[in-house]
Order: sequence, then structure tokens, then C-alpha cells
Amino acid sequence: MKIKIVAIGKVKEKYLKEGINEYLTRISPFADISIVEVNDQPIKDNPNDSDIKKAIDLEGRSALKYISNNEYVIALDLNKKEMDSVEFSNYLIKKLEVGGSSITFVIGGSYGLSDELKSRVNDSISLSKMTFLHQMTRLILLEQIYRAFKIHNHQTYHK
Repeated sequence: MKIKIVAIGKVKEKYLKEGINEYLTRISPFADISIVEVNDQPIKDNPNDSDIKKAIDLEGRSALKYISNNEYVIALDLNKKEMDSVEFSNYLIKKLEVGGSSITFVIGGSYGLSDELKSRVNDSISLSKMTFLHQMTRLILLEQIYRAFKIHNHQTYHK
């Protein structure tokens, strides 16, 4: 099984990097997992709609360079379906089967995903209705992926 996370922006905080690395290690017995960081575009203070569109379009084009045609792509979207951990476990395993054991999650930047990138995704899910720092979203997603594998394999971790 192969899982890739394509994320807009870089993780800067040491504590988040450590948490992310911990979960990458924990997931590795279950799947080959990697994270691709795509540079976010600088946006001036008080941007107008045109500034935002230009930035997300550039981010989207950059992200698409790391997504091949045969990958099953799942975008994280605040407005899509939420799941509990057991539902997510079932969802993840099913999507790995549909995706030929290879899926890619996409985490957008501060202003979301470009239309071009959205048109490439196969499915979208929400981690929560709450808004998280994009850097923290990576850690939350990784923890849920790890939990999903533990649930699927009937191993202790999930309570």
C-alpha cells in the first residue's frame, strides 16, 4: 500500500515536525507513506479576489506536478463529509482497494484548492468543521491514518 500526502506550504514548527515524523514511523509497517510539500504563494495583506485566485492557481499547478494520472486523489475539504475514526478506517481501506493500493491526499493552502486541482480529485472528505493550521492538519491526518490501520488490523490503540 502506498499513501502520499501533497500539502501546500512547509511545516516550520519543530514540535509539529517531530509529531509528523513520529506518525510517519508508526504508519510505515502498514504502508509506504510520504509527504510532498509544495511552496505556498506569498499573498499581500488584504488581498483582493484576483490576488487570491492567482496564488491558489499557482499552488494548484505546482501540486499537480506531484500527482500522476493513475493515483486516486482525495482532497481535504472543510465542507465535505465528516466521519468518525471507524468510518474513516473503512473508507481508507476501501479507497486503497479502489486506488490500486495507492492513494494521494491533498491539503490545500490558506485559501483552499484551485479549480484545476479540484477537478483532478476523485473524492473529498472533511477532518472536521473546525479550521486547523494547515501544518497541523498534516499531523491530524497522519494520526487518523495510523488509527485507521490499527482499527482495520484489530490492534489496540483506538478506544
